[in-house]
Amino acid sequence: MCWHQIMDYKWRYPVIFIYTLFLICISANYVTCELKENKTASLAVDASVQSGRKIADTLFGIFFEEINHAGAGGIWAELINNRGFEAGGQNTPSDFTPWAIIGNETVISVGTERTSLFERNPVALKIDINCDGIGCPSTGVGVYNPGYWGMNIEDGKGYKMTLYVKSSDSINMSASLMTSDGLQKLASTNIIASASSVADWTKVQLELVASGSTTTGRLQFTTKKRGTVWLDQVSLMPIDTYMGHGFRKDLISMVAALKPRFVRFPGGCYVEGERLWNAFRWTASVGPWEERPGHFGDVWNYWTDDGLGYFEFLQLAEDLGAAPVWVINNGISHEESVDTANILPWVQDALNSIEFARGDASSAWGSVRAEMGHPDPFPLKYMAIGNEDCGKKNYRGNYLKFYYAIKKEYPDMQIITNCDGLGTTLDHPADYYDFHTYTTANGMYSQRDLFNSALRSGPKAFVSEYAVWQNDAGKGSLLASLAEAAFLIGLEKNSDVVEMASYAPLFVNANDRTWSPDAIVFNSAQSYGTPSYWMQHFFKDSSGAILNPTSVQPDMSASIAVSSVTYKNSEDNKSYLKIKIVNFGSDNVNMKISITGLQYSINALGSSKTIFTSGNVMDENSFLTPTKVAPVQSALADASTQMDVSALPHSIMLYELALSQTGYATEM
Repeated sequence: MCWHQIMDYKWRYPVIFIYTLFLICISANYVTCELKENKTASLAVDASVQSGRKIADTLFGIFFEEINHAGAGGIWAELINNRGFEAGGQNTPSDFTPWAIIGNETVISVGTERTSLFERNPVALKIDINCDGIGCPSTGVGVYNPGYWGMNIEDGKGYKMTLYVKSSDSINMSASLMTSDGLQKLASTNIIASASSVADWTKVQLELVASGSTTTGRLQFTTKKRGTVWLDQVSLMPIDTYMGHGFRKDLISMVAALKPRFVRFPGGCYVEGERLWNAFRWTASVGPWEERPGHFGDVWNYWTDDGLGYFEFLQLAEDLGAAPVWVINNGISHEESVDTANILPWVQDALNSIEFARGDASSAWGSVRAEMGHPDPFPLKYMAIGNEDCGKKNYRGNYLKFYYAIKKEYPDMQIITNCDGLGTTLDHPADYYDFHTYTTANGMYSQRDLFNSALRSGPKAFVSEYAVWQNDAGKGSLLASLAEAAFLIGLEKNSDVVEMASYAPLFVNANDRTWSPDAIVFNSAQSYGTPSYWMQHFFKDSSGAILNPTSVQPDMSASIAVSSVTYKNSEDNKSYLKIKIVNFGSDNVNMKISITGLQYSINALGSSKTIFTSGNVMDENSFLTPTKVAPVQSALADASTQMDVSALPHSIMLYELALSQTGYATEM
């Protein structure tokens, strides 16, 4: 039936008309079949200088945790999984998965031995080749590594291969990039050495340039020469990484697009461990990568070689122009707690970590940093003492030991407690208190005013983990992102007491979805942002901006959240006034926007409108439809101080008005 016929039925047969609309709604597969209503409201924005209030420079940033293979097999571009053969433990024989053998047991025998060159990494791989020449399979025998669910090998790209090798005789071995079935060779080189040159461990570095592409590749070593070969610390890194510092370019570029003002790292529960012996230890994660022992993260249940270590996190923060927020273990895991009487070595370890970041290149730990290629200090200013440990045995006593020792040596360090100071005065000193919230969409939306009642004096709030999860979120839904956007608007309005906020978790490898939802989903070759990732783009210019008072009449706070900021864009050096409207409800709201107190005129040519919505509140993005739920920007030709706009049902609407002068934001 055509639409004009339906409209004719509307007047003649109202009951039939309503029933017909109901059937259309059902066929469209909406989550809720409501007959939408048009509502009207007025939105007043006071853009006067005297009314504005500066938002904290650090308000919105990112939180990275090694979860979901976010780092190992994720942002850290190392393609080899278990490069040091330590993942099976330091007792041998051990499991060397995911390395696999090429050839049957009559021609090759492979196992682990404690014969490594590196004291902290004693395990190496021993390969006995029991065939020679024509007695071997035509393609040779050896071992291969498939990386993390397959390596992404790109035609024309270069890959730096490093390995340590020794042998009982001369060697003639091929190192090749292959498709997953081992049938197609994408790059290959020969490692040929005399017996004398490989009698002891020898470092080999080569570049492989791919002549084809695959997303499920592998690196393999094969030979047809009888003898015994040992391999250790095998690395394969793309030459093209983010700013040349070893990070996967596509993933970190997505993070950089959010303009984060801080990076909280490396966890999360990852910092604590189920048991302390599996907690992240920063000293084991610095120095030459070959000498890092790696560890098993027993909270999220996988091995990391710790190529992504403390230094690399500091470097990442620097590359992003963000402040590092270092989360340290305070002697507490999920199952253990060091008594306060015994905590001083842990405190000294924390002080050493600060010296590593901030110390002069001639200091004990600063010299280690300098040897790693960064003689200048990192601007470490924030430290969290533990993660979600408040209330656990010994936390308060341990915390105080850390607090006073750090403040004595580094009085400018901003210390973050795990204890919630939202509605009560803390019984211990702190600069910030950590606040986490994971809840339903309605629960998150209702928390938009949570910090209205926060104490206005004392420690500031750091909302280091927030997300809608479980049924309302799926793997990342529009509904979840709308509730989160309303919550962040509440943080903007309370930025006098909330100075930092970050979504969690940031990344998930689609092959290890331990936690859902997440902001960015990836595999070996692809990536996409969930709606919660795109939602954060609406707030990427808020840090350091001027918050303008807003009011909506009549009161529509049950479904509408609004905010306005004025900021100076660092990319074009121009000033803009932004108005964000989150419509969490199912009704269209026609709004009359009125902006008063603006010092400068609006330039319609540089203004824009962005719409963020979808046909179903549970819509998600995927590798097949990566931008199904994503912002859509268009020109705003009628931009002015008086505008009639529509806040679509279940949407975020952004009106970005270019100002004719560039001085407004800085003058305030």
